[in-house]
Amino acid sequence: MAVKKFTWLRRLNVATHRDLGYFFSTLIVVYCLSGLALNHVDDWNPDFVITKKDVPVSAALQQALIDHAMINELGKLVGEEKYKVYDVPTKGQVKIYYDNASLHVNFDTHMGVYEKVARRPLFYHTNIFHRNSVKGWKWFADVFAVLLIVLNVTGLFILKGKHGIGGRGKWLIAAGLLPPILFWLVHEFL
Repeated sequence: MAVKKFTWLRRLNVATHRDLGYFFSTLIVVYCLSGLALNHVDDWNPDFVITKKDVPVSAALQQALIDHAMINELGKLVGEEKYKVYDVPTKGQVKIYYDNASLHVNFDTHMGVYEKVARRPLFYHTNIFHRNSVKGWKWFADVFAVLLIVLNVTGLFILKGKHGIGGRGKWLIAAGLLPPILFWLVHEFL
């Protein structure tokens, strides 16, 4: 009788692990990609691609002549048709703001700097989930975290014998504890 009980429990464990694994496979990849991106936030901007280019400006254009027509003419130099607003940050300059872009013109040097911001494909959208930027997502993320624990624990008991948790599995689990313990010790005491 005890053998049948454990057989039923084993089948439930394997089915739970399998089904949770399939269900969360895409979300695990999403979190892994965004985790990689966010780990290197000091090396690159994981959300946006910012492009800058220098733009020569005609010497005929002067700050004293700034009006709607001139702002539109400057916009044509960078392929922008409609501006939001412009201002004069300092004498001899004008800064024009567009949707997700700006043009900063220096009339003394007759040069402008055009800067455009675009969402980084794939990473922008995965990062909003990882940072819980979507309203209500944190509750799903909490459920996901708990079910990842279930997925992990059920996986520990799938194999039996020398390849299972009673064999080499226990040594691999112990080895998996070493990196976080070592990094914690280094962080704490050095």
